[in-house]
Amino acid sequence: MFRTSIQKAASAALRPHPHPHPVPKPQTFATIAPVTSGQNHKVVVIGGGTAGLSISHQLLRSGRFTPQDIAVVDPATWHHYQPGWTLVGGGLKTKEELRRPMHDLVHPDLKFYNDGVRTFSPEDNTVTLSNGDRVTYEQLVVVPGIQIQYDKIKGLPEALAASDSLVSSIYGYDTCDKVFRTIQQLRKGTALFTQPTGVVKCAGAPQKAMWLALDHWKRKGLYNVDQSQSDIQISFATALPAMFGIPKYSVTLEKLRQKNNVEGLFQHDLVEIDGNTAVFAQPNGQQLVRKHYDLLHVVPKMGPYSFVKDSALANGAGFVDVDESTMRHTRYANVWSAGDASSLPTSKTMAAVAAQAPVLVQNLLRVMDGRDPSRRYDGYTSCPLVTQYGKVLLAEFKYGGVPKETFAMLGIDQAVPRRAFYYMKKYFFPWVYYNSMVKGTWGGSQGWLK
Repeated sequence: MFRTSIQKAASAALRPHPHPHPVPKPQTFATIAPVTSGQNHKVVVIGGGTAGLSISHQLLRSGRFTPQDIAVVDPATWHHYQPGWTLVGGGLKTKEELRRPMHDLVHPDLKFYNDGVRTFSPEDNTVTLSNGDRVTYEQLVVVPGIQIQYDKIKGLPEALAASDSLVSSIYGYDTCDKVFRTIQQLRKGTALFTQPTGVVKCAGAPQKAMWLALDHWKRKGLYNVDQSQSDIQISFATALPAMFGIPKYSVTLEKLRQKNNVEGLFQHDLVEIDGNTAVFAQPNGQQLVRKHYDLLHVVPKMGPYSFVKDSALANGAGFVDVDESTMRHTRYANVWSAGDASSLPTSKTMAAVAAQAPVLVQNLLRVMDGRDPSRRYDGYTSCPLVTQYGKVLLAEFKYGGVPKETFAMLGIDQAVPRRAFYYMKKYFFPWVYYNSMVKGTWGGSQGWLK
């Protein structure tokens, strides 16, 4: 049934949309609803990203709330389908088609505070907004995501901003379209792709850009696995000790690396860009490694927002401290979290949010009824890893790095890159995201929600 649903939706996604999305008018003070001090809500959701919109709309669809009972807090003007930035970096989509105005996505029955958060006061069930207004809640859902920390790598902000540099990143709206331009510009030399230590959004994305670039150069006759015949040499520098954190998929990717003669620089963490030299730190205080590059694709460091990290809600690492099964806070019984901002020990992906949101929503509703949270999240996440134009390895796994594959029941080994998975990545997932997931009707591997 799930497979049939995917086929129908994928077919719809391939048909051209009859009405292009309207261009929003510039936002002015007249178009932003004023925030009234002292607003009270049954549920306040911090964040209007993937998790925030999915959870707030699933709550609304429960039929348990009247207009304005649920509030969403987010300062953003635009909402981005960030998994699509990999495709932008490969020249397969434009970044403009992957974003929507935030106001268009928030249901009118939700109260939308288009503002940031200054502080949390969980003892008083209060959130103070950036403008100083206070919002109170009965239940709080903290899902603001994490922030990109470009300045944690010395020289990176300047290198990205320089229009003539071949330094780029798929991890930002302003830089993701620069990636393919640099790939097209490089005709000869060393191409270096990096992955940092610490938390990143979608652990497979750092090498997706590399595989697409390699395939592009191969098709142009610029890359040859016989390095003596190749104009371009490719290196992958990762802070990890292997190609991927899940052994089953790492084996496939390591074979692919060796087959394509890509240099693997393992346990190399980029700390500085000095002209055309990348500087890496190694474990245990070993000597810094310096490597020349002609093209550099950087995955920046990432971490929690300060208003979360510095709050009473955070654990020692700065993430919202929740139970890994129920997503309920470990100290505050009416606080919840999911997605990138949470302490859930799984890969931070859109697919993870799709699995987490229904569990969180049902547990929150049970607690509102005076019952214990009974639904359990098993750590499911997924990474559709593009290995070339037209092929995707579909990694799906749960806590402990145990594979949990949707198509295993059909005898399909998802560690083998396939064309069908590529069409899901390019067409189906972006379509289902804006047509269903952010509206609260998509449960990922569970299919459509009732």
